[in-house]
Amino acid sequence: MIPTSQPLSPHRLARFVTKETAALIFHLKPEQIYRIECWKNVVYVHGKGISKFISYADFPPILGVEVPTEADFSYWHKRWKKTQKPGKRNYAPSFWLQFFVYRFEQTASLTELYQWGELLAFVKFAFSIATLEQLRDQYRLTFTRISKFLVVAS
Repeated sequence: MIPTSQPLSPHRLARFVTKETAALIFHLKPEQIYRIECWKNVVYVHGKGISKFISYADFPPILGVEVPTEADFSYWHKRWKKTQKPGKRNYAPSFWLQFFVYRFEQTASLTELYQWGELLAFVKFAFSIATLEQLRDQYRLTFTRISKFLVVAS
């Protein structure tokens, strides 16, 4: 997964903005995203049937860029606090669960799966215990699928 190649905003979360993730957010195929513009405080996404501004904090962390920092966690927490019910513990939006499940399912090598697992472990604070268990189950399923393929291929 490669971040957008356009010049990015100076926003610290801009490194997590990708066409593929934007497509997942809006339930589109990556080729249906026509343009992504990283502005100072928001991301503008124009695609088939959509033209929306979304927060940088809606994009989950990805591989291939600097790992999340405390400042990144702060942006995420502020966003989640605004979008969730008062008095509840603020967790990542449900899209993050869908995103990680998708990334696990699309992974073709144990090395890459391990890297996604490490990243997930790094941001596990963002998920409830039940959600983490769902992600761990998907991780195990993917590990089993890839391992079986490697045994058959050898």
